[in-house]
Amino acid sequence: MKIKIGLPKSLLYYYYKDLWINFFEYLGFEVVTSCNSNKELLNVGQTLCIDESCLSLKLFLGHVSYLKDKCDYILIPRLFSIKKNEGTCTNFNCIYDLANNVLEDINILNYNIDLTTNDSELLGFLKIGRDLGISYIKSYKAYKFAKEKWLRIRKEKEKKQQEKLKSNKIKILLAGHSYNLYDELIGKQVSKFLTNSNIEILYSDRIPSNIIDSQCKKLSTDIYWTYSKEEIASIEYYKDKVDGIIILSSFPCGPDSLSNDLVCRKVKNIPILTLLFEDLNSDVGLMTRLESFFDILTQKEDKYERQN
Repeated sequence: MKIKIGLPKSLLYYYYKDLWINFFEYLGFEVVTSCNSNKELLNVGQTLCIDESCLSLKLFLGHVSYLKDKCDYILIPRLFSIKKNEGTCTNFNCIYDLANNVLEDINILNYNIDLTTNDSELLGFLKIGRDLGISYIKSYKAYKFAKEKWLRIRKEKEKKQQEKLKSNKIKILLAGHSYNLYDELIGKQVSKFLTNSNIEILYSDRIPSNIIDSQCKKLSTDIYWTYSKEEIASIEYYKDKVDGIIILSSFPCGPDSLSNDLVCRKVKNIPILTLLFEDLNSDVGLMTRLESFFDILTQKEDKYERQN
């Protein structure tokens, strides 16, 4: 029987799922993912977190709890610094220790990326292979295969997004961290509304990676958080190519509170809606704000057509 590796469908999963899945499957392991986010998982996560934890962290622990009896290991890496002179949210530094302390009887696979101490991604994946009894050579081959496939998938998504810019529909940039953009309880609610309203959606995590630094510097030269830089760069890059921007955040995210304020102060002449998700007790307020934002965009479009 194959060893089962569990992937919580939350937080870093939405950045690295193709890298992880292809790595483990190349080595012959079975990958098990948790279900889509739902209210039950959130309720479980809330019991495991302090009140001040962000919504995304609460959901993450709910996903880990869901997996603990369904696999042999659960992958929970620690990411401190993945780019030189940059860092990640403190949640990515502590999720391994947090899960290990609040949940009993779970086997965690862990790797550490911290460029300040020369702990690279490659070394992290070699460690995973060693912990699973795989040779360094085979683990290296699996990592190279998975990394190339991950990069290729990312390039394909970037290319498809560029094609969307040719659309005659109203276009909206959905900006935020991937774990908010694609989560069933957060971003999926918004994207479903936009799709049903015949709006073309562009996503902030599909910006070409080679322009992130240059685009981000146009708004700020001292952004420290790697994933915030991606979001800010995409807003700067797409602001003249779309009709509106919707920013998604989970309360009370510290980096987002600063980067969102930066965007609202510096990005002008385009409608921006900031949506802050907290308890998810009611969808009524969300739908009302989206409908009002849609009305603003359609009125703007009608005015433009009359003038031309």
